[in-house]
Amino acid sequence: TLLYAGNDATGRAISGVGFQPDFVWFKDRSNTINHALYDAIRGTTKFLESSATSPEQTQTQGLTAFSSDGFTLGSNGSVNGNNNNYTSWNWKANGSGSANTDGTISSTVSANTTSGFSIVKYTGNATVSTIGHGLGVAPKMIITKNLDRAEAWPVDCREADNGAGGILYLNETGSLGAYGNTSPYPSTAPTSTVYSVGTAGNTNYSGSNMIAYCFAEKTGYSKFGSYVGNGNADGVFVYLGFKPSFVMTKCTSASGQSWHMQDNKRDGFNYDNKRLFAESSSSESGTTRMDLLSNGFKYRDGDGQGNGSTYIYMAFGQSLVGSNGVTAKAR
Repeated sequence: TLLYAGNDATGRAISGVGFQPDFVWFKDRSNTINHALYDAIRGTTKFLESSATSPEQTQTQGLTAFSSDGFTLGSNGSVNGNNNNYTSWNWKANGSGSANTDGTISSTVSANTTSGFSIVKYTGNATVSTIGHGLGVAPKMIITKNLDRAEAWPVDCREADNGAGGILYLNETGSLGAYGNTSPYPSTAPTSTVYSVGTAGNTNYSGSNMIAYCFAEKTGYSKFGSYVGNGNADGVFVYLGFKPSFVMTKCTSASGQSWHMQDNKRDGFNYDNKRLFAESSSSESGTTRMDLLSNGFKYRDGDGQGNGSTYIYMAFGQSLVGSNGVTAKAR
């Protein structure tokens, strides 16, 4: 997570990420404005909005370059409005990607097998198919967007929910949907080389370009799972085995519940961690109480958004340490 204040300047260089990011997720913390997501496969100036169904858009004054320690911005308000406060969440994949023929649909994959993250681009064919993801292990969570059409953001979270989950939508607040051949993801679970897509337009519309963000679990750095809240101020503790720097949670058992995004850099650290919402353009809110602890996270209120029902989560440490990538450190 990297925070900065906008200045409305063209060619604004932002550094301090610690590596050259391949996937950058921006949100204006101060204003009601949509999230902006950029990645190295689609290239600079091409953005998506997790808080909307809009297809990929071009913004010449958005993210204009990926650099060795961050990125360069134009003057667009979604990433660099004057005096606005921003957060950027950054992931490292493997550059602009390479050809992958593991699936029945060929894909372009930018994969970081050490950290368990890949970006996958492919063209839909409207038949049940498999897609190569390049991770070498089965992904725990897959987020897909149709680049050419106004479609929802389906999330395959079955592995995060111990195989018993279902489909959620990143741009919506609904509960779990069912798998099937005509849905975004069929009932076939992901493998170490491929995952499956159904015939739905939001993952496999014929002739449409698709992008997917795939996440695998790495001991000591990332974890994807589920928990059941207890509905009181002494909330449930979720063990991760590392100190989280970013946590996103979503209720799976009831509709009307947001995707909560919290990190260790924004104001209000333990327990008043401020939240943003993946599906909403709203500005930062400070009403969710969460402790980010040395080995997990714990809710500190009975709010149904995070501690009253059943939830999935994705959590990351700050960075990998050592060649095996088994320990996370917090800065």
